[in-house]
Amino acid sequence: MSTSIAVISTKAPFSTSDGKDALDLALIFGSYEQEVGLFFIGDGVWQLVSNTDGSLLNIKDYLKTLDALEFYDIEQLFVCKQSIEKRSIVAVKELEGITLLEPTELQTQLANYKHVLRF
Repeated sequence: MSTSIAVISTKAPFSTSDGKDALDLALIFGSYEQEVGLFFIGDGVWQLVSNTDGSLLNIKDYLKTLDALEFYDIEQLFVCKQSIEKRSIVAVKELEGITLLEPTELQTQLANYKHVLRF
């Protein structure tokens, strides 16, 4: 029996380990066939910017792992449209299942999950 889990990423990549931890946790739950929704809100949307690279900071680039989400059956990716616009981000990675939502729509989606984990 699967449990629904929402993982919310709110930090910019490489500023802390929170973004990597959120992604790793989502992949772990996905590997155990749990229903996982991955949410990118606030500075977390920076993780979806194309051509982001941590090598300049001598940090391993964990963002390449985003391409593996579909292999772990993580198909529900929600991105805060307001966060994207506020940061003037014009292009995000093309990932399967990405949905841009207004903040009120995000709250509605989050209410569908039994567990919510915020990073």
